[in-house]
Amino acid sequence: MRDNTTLKHRFGQIFKHLSEIILVCLILFGFNSIAVAASLSERIEQFPQWTNKPPIKLAKGDLEYPEWMAGTWNVTSTLIEQIAPLAPNIVTPGFEDNQQYLDRAIAFQVRFGTEYYTPHQELLSFFKSKQPIVVADRAFNGTKIAEAYLGNDNVYKVKIDPNNPNQQITFLKGERKLISKITGRGREIPEDRQFIATEVTQQLFRSPERLYLNEVETTSSYRLLDAGNISAEQMTAIYLSPQDPDYFTAGDRPVALYRYHLTMNSEQ
Repeated sequence: MRDNTTLKHRFGQIFKHLSEIILVCLILFGFNSIAVAASLSERIEQFPQWTNKPPIKLAKGDLEYPEWMAGTWNVTSTLIEQIAPLAPNIVTPGFEDNQQYLDRAIAFQVRFGTEYYTPHQELLSFFKSKQPIVVADRAFNGTKIAEAYLGNDNVYKVKIDPNNPNQQITFLKGERKLISKITGRGREIPEDRQFIATEVTQQLFRSPERLYLNEVETTSSYRLLDAGNISAEQMTAIYLSPQDPDYFTAGDRPVALYRYHLTMNSEQ
């Protein structure tokens, strides 16, 4: 009995801040190619002075990545800063636990492949574009990232809606699941070797014991250093859902902010 209680407590500690750790990474590779009026470059420069959500558009279709991101990459992600802007009045469940990841490098693989874009939501959906585009292998990437944080034994699979790449479910040990829906996004290409994107995702963590909802913004700037090497800065904001009792106090202000540094080296 004592061993079972201890194991249950350990899983509870892992999963209670899952949405702030894993989803941030899961959505890292799922941006769209719709431009926004406001400058994402300026938003990055203003971090951590974020007081509202980014002015983005409705998420449709999948992201067309730059050609230089095609292939398989070994990624190292390091949390270098975390802030609770509304503390001590409002602090998210996983904020304190995430301090263990400060300055700690987490390694995983991701890959991007080439396919032909099909506009499912248009009447002429049977026509395909003549030009291939680079897109993320979402199931592969999501699985690798989740395993890096939770361990292989705790992650069953990541399932992507075949009709909508913006919807994803991560199945976890103990009848737990993380349901993600990307609702808004935008991108910029300031120069040939730089790619900036942002997105907002609604997420639901479901377990036999509880439900937890929130929204996550991920704004990232990728820079190609040379062939096979990319450096990136990623800023993540956690927003409360309308179902949260503190929602009207927080409004559109983020309740947790994280900054990551990423290095990506191509697999030869």
